[in-house]
Amino acid sequence: MTDGVLLVHAFPLDARMWQEQQSSLAGRVPIAAVNLPGFGGTSLNGDVTTMELAAQRIVQELDRIGFDRAVVCGLSMGGYVTLELWRRHSDRVLGLVFANTKAEPDSEEGKQRRREVADLVLAEGTAAILEQMRTLVSLEATSDVWGFVEGIVRSQTPEAVAAASLGMASRPDSRPDLSGIDVPTLVISSEGDRLIASEVTAGMAEAIPGAEFAIIDGAGHLSNVERPIEFNRLLEQHLQRCGLLRGS
Repeated sequence: MTDGVLLVHAFPLDARMWQEQQSSLAGRVPIAAVNLPGFGGTSLNGDVTTMELAAQRIVQELDRIGFDRAVVCGLSMGGYVTLELWRRHSDRVLGLVFANTKAEPDSEEGKQRRREVADLVLAEGTAAILEQMRTLVSLEATSDVWGFVEGIVRSQTPEAVAAASLGMASRPDSRPDLSGIDVPTLVISSEGDRLIASEVTAGMAEAIPGAEFAIIDGAGHLSNVERPIEFNRLLEQHLQRCGLLRGS
């Protein structure tokens, strides 16, 4: 067993969204990206992918690849799942990165939108939500960036997307857990995020003892995809802080 980095994807993408980070760190530190239940061709665990079920998938992946502990980096939905992992399996966590995410649960209106997304994809297929998913990237995103994101979204099954959407709607309020986080933590936002405002994400950093906060310019919700160089720099600095990577 060893320590490494585990990357947890956003909704409704899969582990492929992390290819720039995996490429940058390959050969320098043990690194892997997990597919949450139903995504990336993996098995689905029922009609609702709760955060608990998703966290269990992370533990299974840690065991499969031989990571005793990991610096876990979750973006958006991946952040929600990472918070659940911390609650239930903090012994497997060496450090944390929360990117473009929040600790608050959905409002009633937000829960209803999640249910509507689930109903829509089950009735009409994953392509039916593509126009909504354009908010994953900034208004200035290139056609290449959107094409990359669109291709990953299109490839997901309606059942996986619906189950994850319903699971996010039922996720708990994680704000009470933030003050108890006692591992090195980095919180990342981006100024072009159209889904979770920087002020909301900044609130996480303020509530986590010793957490560092950074804002990436020129990126939308998928900050690691739109600005991989800046994201990788922040991630590498944090891995140094966690003792997984030596400084250059």
